[in-house]
Amino acid sequence: MRVALLFIDGVGVGRKDPAVNPLASRAHLLSHFGDAPGNPLPEGGSYTPVDTTFGVEGRPQSASNQTAILTGDPAPVLIQGHVLGYPNPPLRALLAERSLVKRLVAAGRTATFANSYATAYLDALKLPRRASATPPEFVLPPAALRRLKPSASTLAFAAGGVPLRTLDDARAGEGLTHDITGAKAGARGFEVPQRTPEEAARVFWRVAEGADFTFFEHYLADEAGHARDFPLALEALDTFDAFARAVVATRPPEARVLICSDHGNVEDLSTRSHTLNPVPVLYFGPPAPEVEALATVADVGRTVLRWLNVE
Repeated sequence: MRVALLFIDGVGVGRKDPAVNPLASRAHLLSHFGDAPGNPLPEGGSYTPVDTTFGVEGRPQSASNQTAILTGDPAPVLIQGHVLGYPNPPLRALLAERSLVKRLVAAGRTATFANSYATAYLDALKLPRRASATPPEFVLPPAALRRLKPSASTLAFAAGGVPLRTLDDARAGEGLTHDITGAKAGARGFEVPQRTPEEAARVFWRVAEGADFTFFEHYLADEAGHARDFPLALEALDTFDAFARAVVATRPPEARVLICSDHGNVEDLSTRSHTLNPVPVLYFGPPAPEVEALATVADVGRTVLRWLNVE
């Protein structure tokens, strides 16, 4: 069995109101609503809305909820709060000890991260990476180095000793840029291939070949939500949807594909803040009725571990 997790930051289950919700005007995989039926999913897919708040006061945030997904533990409950952006010391400690990647590797499973990063970024954070034949793409000034922090996802894979991909891997067809197509990365001056979402899906399954667990993250929808930028939101959601559909359509028969988010945001552009809405968890693969019982985002990570026989 292989498990693939496509993570998209900042997409919740909102109202079917095209005035504030970009998903309401699209028939996307993630177009599910709290006040109206969503769209039927292809390939026998299932949809389950799950909680993001954990009963902890305040608005759910990226660092704590991504840690919950990547450990299978209720991180906001354990640290008694929501942490935005990048993991703080308590969350870093939780990822170092309980990362699902670390636990998979310890159990003899293999895990891989499909995203590719600039070597300068990885080296500045002292994160393990794959070999790169090209020199670092840029030099970070001291002020930027002081502000630089690792994400929950990179810390989860570092805890398992899994080397992260570089832009050399993206150029070799062995990794993806976070924007899927390479357009955003190219506009910032990085020499990376320009791909259609369908081509990116083929790269994804090439990366996933032979791995028990493959992870990909996309965070442009969350950025668009904070900016309250409708065109940017539609662009991010359209690209992710085309990529996710292609991943699902080309899924190997034994593979299981989960699609999830960490908290709501882009589904309500009337505000720049994260929402209290549940988030959609989509599943595609062999029958797995247990997916319908998921209650929180932490259950996504817990389910990955259970499927791969790691408790």
